[in-house]
Amino acid sequence: MIAGKFQVYGRVQGVGFRYFTWRQAQKLGVYGTVRNCLDGSVEVIAQGTPEAVAQLSTWLHQGPPSANVERVLQSDIEVRDYPDFRVLHSWD
Repeated sequence: MIAGKFQVYGRVQGVGFRYFTWRQAQKLGVYGTVRNCLDGSVEVIAQGTPEAVAQLSTWLHQGPPSANVERVLQSDIEVRDYPDFRVLHSWD
């Protein structure tokens, strides 16, 4: 099991990015969170098998059809105990 933090920049808010990320994570069996950030980016915490996290990373670079992803910053983080994949609706 591995975990990564992804900061996705571009036209990624107001286009269903969090919902589509949630759906993709469900398909891949990835746990973690997705949330909008005050700077206009979207933060994704993803945890799962190396293959599943890599597939989600590839998807994040594209995003849903309504988005325009300009760049994705990725960093490895410590594995935590996420019960599922959740869409967060606050800035914290």
